[in-house]
Amino acid sequence: MRALGASARARLGGGLFARVAGPDGPRNRAVIHRTPGPRWFAPDRPVRRVHGDASMFIGGLSALLLQSLHPRAMAAVAAHSGFRGDPWGRLQRTSTFLATTTYGTAGHAEEACAQVRAVHERVVGVTPDGEPYRASDPHLLCWVHVAEVDSFLRAHQRYGARPLTDEECDGYVEDMARIAEALGVPDPPRTRAQLARRLDGYRPELRSTAPARDAARFLLLDPPVPLAARLPYGVLAANAVSALPGWAADELRLPRLPLVDGLCVRPLGSAMTAAIRWAMAPSRAAVTAPPDAAGRPDR
Repeated sequence: MRALGASARARLGGGLFARVAGPDGPRNRAVIHRTPGPRWFAPDRPVRRVHGDASMFIGGLSALLLQSLHPRAMAAVAAHSGFRGDPWGRLQRTSTFLATTTYGTAGHAEEACAQVRAVHERVVGVTPDGEPYRASDPHLLCWVHVAEVDSFLRAHQRYGARPLTDEECDGYVEDMARIAEALGVPDPPRTRAQLARRLDGYRPELRSTAPARDAARFLLLDPPVPLAARLPYGVLAANAVSALPGWAADELRLPRLPLVDGLCVRPLGSAMTAAIRWAMAPSRAAVTAPPDAAGRPDR
């Protein structure tokens, strides 16, 4: 029975890793975690705990929904990201970027950020309302950043195996500011209070547009997942909506029932993230000791 359980765990974890990391996942993982050299973040930094937790499955979905509320950012995504034609490829590129900047060498992290900046320079266009946009616009870059940080942190504090203390929450925002600066974000927030104020500052610019609602329908109702995975994905999606700020869910016209949310949605979300954490533990165990600045594994 134990062997059968281990086999099922390995199959499930391997399947999840393949979906999230893509065909180059094993090679990228080895490069990220085993290349000797200094890192941007020490092993005890909050960003490592947050990005290594299964709550990121919910946080990532929630971030996409929140980011869609900026019309210019959403127009850029709709026209240039390929999230419909190649949603798994987009996810895999994003997860590889996060892994590289969080756990990889400083050189690899800088290279990954330079590649993203180069892509942003080519993303220009006009919204359906005739408003020009460019992905390299520091104001848009900051919106994408703060929406992502807020979403990841909200999900971790609700579903993470070890939620952060108040001080560690500030530390996470500070860690993410290091990545934001490398991507061209000017003066990113460095504490949770600053993050909240920056988000509030964007509120007058945010609204639900047809592309945003269309993206929400795609992510929540018509996801590119096999039939057998629809139920667990649905649990993650429901909790991604639950984790949104109330005003954001209202803007996207996503219904939330407090009683159902408390009695059903959140408990199922906690159970699902625990199951993902259990399934992926064997794969992660091999890479939890990246080399330190001298090339020695951290233990």
